[in-house]
Amino acid sequence: MSALPTNYLTPTGREEAWRFTPLKRIAGLHDPATKVEDRISISLLGSVKPGFSISVTPANEIPPRSTTDDAVIQRVRSSVGEVTKLTIEKEAVISEPIILQRKASGTSEFSRTVITAGPHSKSTVVIENSGSATIGEEIEIKLEAGAQLTFITLQEWSEKTVHLGRHHAIVGRDATFNSITITVGGSLVRLLPTVEYSDQGGSAELLGLYFATDGQHLEHRVHVEHGIPNAKSRVTYKGVLAGDQARTVWIGDVFIRGNAEGTDTYELNRNLLLSDGARADSVPNLEIETGEIVGAGHASTTGRFDDEQLFYLQSRGIPAAIARQLVIRGFFLEIISQIRIPEIEERVMNHIDLELSKGGKIA
Repeated sequence: MSALPTNYLTPTGREEAWRFTPLKRIAGLHDPATKVEDRISISLLGSVKPGFSISVTPANEIPPRSTTDDAVIQRVRSSVGEVTKLTIEKEAVISEPIILQRKASGTSEFSRTVITAGPHSKSTVVIENSGSATIGEEIEIKLEAGAQLTFITLQEWSEKTVHLGRHHAIVGRDATFNSITITVGGSLVRLLPTVEYSDQGGSAELLGLYFATDGQHLEHRVHVEHGIPNAKSRVTYKGVLAGDQARTVWIGDVFIRGNAEGTDTYELNRNLLLSDGARADSVPNLEIETGEIVGAGHASTTGRFDDEQLFYLQSRGIPAAIARQLVIRGFFLEIISQIRIPEIEERVMNHIDLELSKGGKIA
């Protein structure tokens, strides 16, 4: 579907996909009447190493690899003139992470990035977002047969940033896709991590962490499409909300089509509220069209800070502020420990500690 400049494709907030999103806060990224620049602000940190290449390519030479009905992503596709293209070579084993940085400075932009992990390659790609921006973004990832890719995105935006994006992975035969999405900054962030399978034996694990403070809206809409037999998926997202107007949304859609026998899937979302006025919406959805599966399940919990844990730590002589910090670190450890890049793990933890010290008060 093309992004036609008509009101028909402009969300109103009544659509299921947009009912949780405050449209007045997304800076018109969904509206064809709003002008947004075609700009590439993402770049490679360091130099190109053996095993991969990166280039800027005309958009008409790289057609979209997937379909979407998201109005912002349709605008991105119809607007960008150039695409950032990252290719991991066949059988390349890259030990150091490939880091792409976006340091914005108050600009508005649409951006497309295409990542291809060649057959039987093994690599880690990190995208670091910081600064202030209004951005609509699409990242498409293709894993060829036997590829292993860890894909980490860090949303460490300043407090005024609006970021709407879609991260779509196509997982090939016996390929392994590990995604870690960290969102700890921005005024409004709405991300769509999505996965589909192109052949049997593929595995995808989608992990996410978000920390929302007063006034932030952080939304993650996960979609896993099982349309191929004998594929596996795991989804685990955890969030903490600290501040009377902190707001998060997590949607977990998993579809097992009639021909997807042998599917093994599970999704989990957990939210921890530190303030009375904070609100976390959590909606796991599981649709199954065949009974010939290995397993399928989901779980969602939202609760208050455990005073008993805090009391126990304080009874051991630990001050309340440090005890609270330890509990939150423990809550997030399952996600952060999977990053396996010490400097990034430490940076994320330090950011969370800082936000706790400023506004993470237990009501």
